[in-house]
Amino acid sequence: MFKSKAFLAVCVLTLAATPLAHSSEPLSQDTRLKLVKTFSGNLSPKSVLSSGTGLVSAHNMMYNHTVSIFDAKSLELLSTIKDSVDLKSFGHSKYSGTYRGAPVEGAFSPDGKYLYFTNYAMYGKGFNKEGHDTCSPASGFDSSFLSRIDLASKEIDAVYPVGSVPKVVKVTPDNKYVLVSNWCSYTLSVISVAEQKVVRNIKIGRYPRGIVVTNDSAFAYVAEMGGNRLHRINLSTFEQTYIPIGSNPRALVLSPDNKTLYATLNVSGQVIAGDLVADKSLGKAKVGQAARSLDISSDGTALFVTSFKSGTISKVRTSDLKVLQTLKVCSEPIGISYDAATARTWVACYKGSVKVFANE
Repeated sequence: MFKSKAFLAVCVLTLAATPLAHSSEPLSQDTRLKLVKTFSGNLSPKSVLSSGTGLVSAHNMMYNHTVSIFDAKSLELLSTIKDSVDLKSFGHSKYSGTYRGAPVEGAFSPDGKYLYFTNYAMYGKGFNKEGHDTCSPASGFDSSFLSRIDLASKEIDAVYPVGSVPKVVKVTPDNKYVLVSNWCSYTLSVISVAEQKVVRNIKIGRYPRGIVVTNDSAFAYVAEMGGNRLHRINLSTFEQTYIPIGSNPRALVLSPDNKTLYATLNVSGQVIAGDLVADKSLGKAKVGQAARSLDISSDGTALFVTSFKSGTISKVRTSDLKVLQTLKVCSEPIGISYDAATARTWVACYKGSVKVFANE
């Protein structure tokens, strides 16, 4: 792992200093997770996401056809937004009528004005072959759409055609591109925010999923979950290099200073860490069965990881990858997000709830 010379050569990035907790606040590694709120009813979240500006979203797949928006501080449900859209009204003339989607993952724009979400599939006239988790480009499954919510009006104000079974979406910090991993198409869609259209489709390999982007918007890393490597993409030239990492990498997160990359290895139930500057592995931690999503505290001292089949979340110290705490939280915890302003960890439970944990 992390032995690519080409990769090392481009890792001389402008790196921000790692944020530290205020002197009066404990480091995240020194706190414990404690349940403070459970939301249920009309939820089937595949993921949750903190905006960093006071909101948290949950994306409820085809089982509810909605996106839920919560107040991160007051812990109130603010709105439930339907995924239905008139594709023809957005210039897609081959479609007629109202179409429903299936929200998978989300990404807030850097200015906090918009929430983008991927749709696993679209439902309505003209969509006849819904995608599946076992697939390839040869399967011929329908392509889908990325939707954008205007957070002021709480309405979908834009849609973008992407690949088949889109999974993760990320907006570059400079708000230049929106990146979407297309599970069944084996591609990454690159959407220009200025041009409001897909400007490039990059071949990735079997089952692209997790995406992270460096703070300076120079590079994106994409997990090839059907293999054992990451794709590092130069966002100026779109050239790729490859980083061996371990089997079935799913979710990715960078340390606040961008020097370390962490990934979940789904089948082995592990978290792996790699030093991007020294180009070396920093070790692994076993967290549970089917390690799915992960996030990192704002001070960079702790990871939060869901283990789908174990029904648990784990808190892992980043300095030595020691598992500090493991909690049984629900059946099939799948998404997780850390809200820096409140120091709370949000968990998506696929069977129908969202749970919020304080770090105290």
